[in-house]
Amino acid sequence: MNWDLNGQSADVEQALAGGVPQRAGWFRFYFADQRWEWSEQVERLHGYEPGTVTPTTELVLQHKHPEDRGRVAAAIDQILDSRRAFSNRHRIIDTAGQVHHVVVVGDLLHNEQGDIIGTHGFYVDVSTPSDQDREDFVTARIAEIAEQRSSIDQAKGMLMLVYGIDDGPAFDLLRWLSQEHNIKLRPLAERICTDFRGAGPGLMTSQSEFDHLLLTAHQRVAR
Repeated sequence: MNWDLNGQSADVEQALAGGVPQRAGWFRFYFADQRWEWSEQVERLHGYEPGTVTPTTELVLQHKHPEDRGRVAAAIDQILDSRRAFSNRHRIIDTAGQVHHVVVVGDLLHNEQGDIIGTHGFYVDVSTPSDQDREDFVTARIAEIAEQRSSIDQAKGMLMLVYGIDDGPAFDLLRWLSQEHNIKLRPLAERICTDFRGAGPGLMTSQSEFDHLLLTAHQRVAR
C-alpha cells in the first residue's frame, strides 16, 4: 500500500476523491450587511455551479427544508441580536430537489482589530451516500490502516459523538480541515484530541466550546 506525506493511504485518498463529492465546505456571514460567502463545496451542495450565485439570507432560507426553515430563520435572527455563532443540524433542498442532511458549525468572526463582525465555519453533508457500495469499500480500506492512525480514529469518534454524524462524514470533515489549512491530517487530529480531553467533562454541555476548539485547532498545531 502506498502512503502519502500525511501518513494516509494514497489508495484510500484516491478512492475518497474519485467521483465522491466533497461533503464539507466553509461559509462566512457578516452581521452588518447580512452578507454571506460560500465555498465552492457549499455552492455545489445547494446545487449551484461555483460562481453562479450570490448567497443571501433569503436564498439560504429558501433552500431549507420547510419543516426546518422556521427554526433556522429564528436562529439567524438570534445571532443578529446576540452576535453569537451559528451552529445546528437541519435539512436543505438543492436545486434538483434532493434533500441533504447537514451539520452547520460556526464560530465568531473577528476583524483585525478584534471586533466581532460575523460568524464563520463549515457545512458538512451527513446524508446517506447514494453509492453505498463505494462507501463500504472506502470504509474497509480505512479500517486496514486504522492501527497506524489511532489519533485520526479518536478524532473521528469525537466528531461523531459531538455532532451525531457517521464515520464517513467525520473523516471527510477532518480531511477537509486538513486541506483547507494545509496541515497534515495526523497532527491536526492529535491537536483536536488533546483539546477535547483538555476541555474536560463540561465540554459535552457546551457544544459551542467544541465548535471553537475545532475551528481554531489548526492555529495550535506545531508547524
